[in-house]
Amino acid sequence: MLDLRMMLRPWSLAAFLCLLVVSAVILSNQGDPLALVTIGTRFSEGIPEDAGGTEGYDGQFVYYIARDPSSAPSYLDVPAYRFQRILLPVTARALAFGQDSLIPWALLVINLVSLAAGTWLLERLLVAQGVSRWYALTYGLTIGIFGSVRLSVPEPLTYALVLAGITLAGRERWGWSALLFALAALAKETALVFAAAYALYLLRHRHWRNLMMFSGIAVTPFVVWQLVLKATFGSFGVGSGGALATSFEVIPFAGVARIITDSPPDARLALLGIFGVILVPFVLIPTVWGLRQGFIALRRGDWSAVALLLLVNALVMPFVPFSTYREPLGILRFIVGLQIAVVLYAAYRRDSRALRLSTIWIVTILFMGSLVAGN
Repeated sequence: MLDLRMMLRPWSLAAFLCLLVVSAVILSNQGDPLALVTIGTRFSEGIPEDAGGTEGYDGQFVYYIARDPSSAPSYLDVPAYRFQRILLPVTARALAFGQDSLIPWALLVINLVSLAAGTWLLERLLVAQGVSRWYALTYGLTIGIFGSVRLSVPEPLTYALVLAGITLAGRERWGWSALLFALAALAKETALVFAAAYALYLLRHRHWRNLMMFSGIAVTPFVVWQLVLKATFGSFGVGSGGALATSFEVIPFAGVARIITDSPPDARLALLGIFGVILVPFVLIPTVWGLRQGFIALRRGDWSAVALLLLVNALVMPFVPFSTYREPLGILRFIVGLQIAVVLYAAYRRDSRALRLSTIWIVTILFMGSLVAGN
């Protein structure tokens, strides 16, 4: 007989619950899977916001590219930026055999499988460090991954590839690891943060041959694709951002401060509430912890890959753009890389307190209510 306890694992629990959520969304929208794409009339029909056009969400841009790459630019806010994340729409188009009606289903399948695979890979990494596999839910049951399946955005695919790259790097299979990071970067550019940490690790330990091979394989496809985007759209995808995006900050945490300083006086009280409820526990405290632990590790001579993953991911956070910090869902999607790094480092150090505290990220799943109801 099958042992149900063996079947119940973090990856299967996360996938099952996510399937329930997306099923509820589809059923509440007369069985239309396009509800998962969250199309807005501003881009689909060209209706301006001041004329009642709705914004929709980022999944619509993935859908437009997958549906027809040649006509997609006219439906995108910033074509170079959206085409930069090409892996998910191309994979969905291939899986759907180019059939428009199947593309929303293909996006769902890819992201649901990616959710399960990423959570399973993190389980294995945790078990290898001798800690409970259930801390993998700090990844699989959080809004940045779980919610991204419902929204048809690239995070589940990106970080499943990242976790596969981390797994192979731990086995010193540098070529295959670099290939997975290269694919992850074509899903979402934030994967390059992980590749940079491993490049720094190889540099510090003077593994020159592996460094050259790893860096070349991990970065070259992304650079080539950026040149294609520049030739096609007149700008690089990196740094261009979507509509109303701001650039990366120069002053640390200026993006956080601008939530207050750049907001209308009558909105500041509400924004302070959002700041306290979302940014402090889920973003700022983990960032400060990551910076502190990362620098402590380096001072004691710990230049391990896990320590560098933590430090590099934490170092990015103070310079995240204001436009990302001011959007709660946007910053909770951005923080996924740090979530992975924090959990892996806490497991590496056998820091049970940090592992327990990391489960606070699971609380973000409560924000799924608005994503289930929203269209």
